[in-house]
Amino acid sequence: MVRRKQRWTRRRFLTAGSLASLAMGHSEVLRLRGLTAEAAQADETGRGREQETAVILVWLTGGLSHIDTYDLKPEAPREYRGEFNPIPTKVGGIDVCEHLPMHAAIADKFALIRSVTHGFAGHDGAHKRVLTGRVPKSPTGFVNDAPGVGSIVSRMRESRSRDSLVFTSGQRAGTNVDAYSQGAAYLGQSYAPFLVSGDPSEKDWSVPNLSVLPELDRRIDDRRKLLSGFDRFRSQIDQAGLLESSDRYRQKAFDLLTSEKARRAFDLTEEDPAVRKRYGMGPYGQQALVARRLVEAGTSFANVVMEHPGGPSPGNNVVYNWDCHAVNCHVFHDARWRLPHFDRAVSALIEDLYQRGLDRRVMLVVTGEFGHTPRINSQKGTASKVLQPGRDHWPGAMSMLVSGGGLEVGQVIGSTDSKAEHPRSRPLSPNDLWATVYRHLGIDTEHTFPDFTGRPLPILPDGIPIRELL
Repeated sequence: MVRRKQRWTRRRFLTAGSLASLAMGHSEVLRLRGLTAEAAQADETGRGREQETAVILVWLTGGLSHIDTYDLKPEAPREYRGEFNPIPTKVGGIDVCEHLPMHAAIADKFALIRSVTHGFAGHDGAHKRVLTGRVPKSPTGFVNDAPGVGSIVSRMRESRSRDSLVFTSGQRAGTNVDAYSQGAAYLGQSYAPFLVSGDPSEKDWSVPNLSVLPELDRRIDDRRKLLSGFDRFRSQIDQAGLLESSDRYRQKAFDLLTSEKARRAFDLTEEDPAVRKRYGMGPYGQQALVARRLVEAGTSFANVVMEHPGGPSPGNNVVYNWDCHAVNCHVFHDARWRLPHFDRAVSALIEDLYQRGLDRRVMLVVTGEFGHTPRINSQKGTASKVLQPGRDHWPGAMSMLVSGGGLEVGQVIGSTDSKAEHPRSRPLSPNDLWATVYRHLGIDTEHTFPDFTGRPLPILPDGIPIRELL
């Protein structure tokens, strides 16, 4: 009788276990975590604070051209200053690009950091340098040898509510965790981001797997019984013990899949249409809105990757992301097309955080992996076939925007020289930014994790919270 029941359980598991497969798909992200929730709690610091706080990272892959957006130099030679003019903002002494008028109207709600610098001029090395807070072992390739910031947060906050996502990443379809150096490295794949891809401004957009939740209600109890029988089945197929700790991660995946909170966080139809319109009905705006909904629902780290602003390209002299080489685009034509979408999305997100009373709990960071060359380089465009201006990679100086988090906003921190080539005052590194972020989250940057060799490494090797923001 016992043997017959076991055969039935296996058969049902294999033939009717679509939800089991679904849960196991998510548990690929959640599996192999080596510590219990209780041990994770012991690892965390400032737990009272960490229950309240969150971060939204808007990642501008390709690199933000600082001299065309947040750090214009109208007195520089023309081959540096380009075609755009600065405009005054709501805060005296702070100027931004003329194509960022919505930024200008809310400058009292953000701070600009103009003096960040690092030494990696390639996309891959710069991604890893900025997103991990460590000098990468190799400047090539996007696979991290140290965990990204989001994965660190995921590890430090794994004891949070079962049905809240710790780390998400909005990006284009077909990418993976290594596409932007978001990997978890020696923390293990279970701390990699929950990938949310596609364009949420499209009518048929949904988060794969979460979108099927309403159809599962009547079958959920039966599926749970099937999953509970997996332990008996597992013992016969896993002599090496590879699934030894999968129970909790499969359960957490199951909890996520059946979570009303998670489903509703991604359901933009619940938003006031006027709010959606304010953000902009393209990928930049709607990704930013999803991020706000996620942190409001309990997500600790929501990462929004802004690349193509959506809709048809205005011509063959623009580029998919922010990588404004002359061979890719006409840097100023591309910016005239891209910046209005960016302006609307970021300003709406900032206003929304403040209007909803999230400005102390949620910290917003807007950055790319480096700036772009202040000196304009002209080349023939690959697509346009004509000579056009562009800017190349430039890690010597870059600008970042921060908002919320209870920070001191309405200010500019640091400055660059007359050509925006290098910091003139208050030089900072990406680690100083992350030290500020971790402080906001109540995470001790001296906490260590063993690397691939077993050597304990701190969350950050250096970096001091930016005092002007505190």
